[in-house]
Amino acid sequence: MVQGQSAVTTAGQNGERTRTYRVTLTDGKETKRELVSDTVTVPPVTEVTSVGTYVEPAAPPPAAAPGGCDPNYADACVPIASDVDCAGGKGNGPAYFDGVARVVGRDIYKLDGDGDGWACNG
Repeated sequence: MVQGQSAVTTAGQNGERTRTYRVTLTDGKETKRELVSDTVTVPPVTEVTSVGTYVEPAAPPPAAAPGGCDPNYADACVPIASDVDCAGGKGNGPAYFDGVARVVGRDIYKLDGDGDGWACNG
């Protein structure tokens, strides 16, 4: 249960007690009353209220792209630039990527020419 919330988890209930008396009458008037038995026939139920203590952990900060690497690609560092082309290809840059990277976001530089999810692999 979240911190600050509370709920009754067991409803309280009154109990019942049975008392038996021996009453003595003299000339039709009560002259003596003595308790013969005192029995709890239905035990009371204590109300239980649960109070929340759970504190949701803070969301982790978003992972920053290391050292100027584009977060749309993984397993290798594709540079962030106005345009990136595969090294050895026919693009005109201004930046080039030499290697193979997995496309994990949008292929903003269109390095995955064959649509298989891998940039600059052929």
